[in-house]
Amino acid sequence: MRKIIAVEFITMDGVMQAPGGSKEDTAEGFKYGGWMSPYFDETSGKEMEIQMGKTSALLLGRRTYDIFAGYWPEHTAPWPQVNKITKYVVSKTVKNPTWENTVVLRDVEELKELKKSDGPDLQVYGSIDLLQTLMKHDLVDEFWLKIFPITLGTGKRLFDQGTIPAAFKLFKSLISPSGVIIAYYERAGEVKTADVE
Repeated sequence: MRKIIAVEFITMDGVMQAPGGSKEDTAEGFKYGGWMSPYFDETSGKEMEIQMGKTSALLLGRRTYDIFAGYWPEHTAPWPQVNKITKYVVSKTVKNPTWENTVVLRDVEELKELKKSDGPDLQVYGSIDLLQTLMKHDLVDEFWLKIFPITLGTGKRLFDQGTIPAAFKLFKSLISPSGVIIAYYERAGEVKTADVE
């Protein structure tokens, strides 16, 4: 069985919308696109390179897939295997993808079958709507989060409609000089509560 690993940039208040650029995602009037850039230092960059180097398969939502397909095929230096690995895009509308090694998944049942299959772990980047679906169906095994020292108060959040009660264990962490907390969490069973009367 494969793991599904969410590799995400988030603010302290959980916003993950448009971390990379001002025009990346302006839905609902979001005006803080590119919020991670002032804090993305050498430590964050090196850790991101390590994470990208471990990517053997991608699982992406339609919007993130389109952004990636428009950039990465011609910019492979920092991510040399990106064209060769399998990219799974979850979409009802993608018909003939042009990015090599792309497989289209149509629904949650196909996602579940993919997770049960043999093969490399699946890394999810961005893909907020897809993540809500994955979490709703309890399909995320690990979160590799980069938590930036800002709050935005508005925007699409990682833990939103799809969030279900779940316990996690921190298995690796570091803090960059600019204050980015890089935290790796894996599933650790059910939520436990105190038995106090």
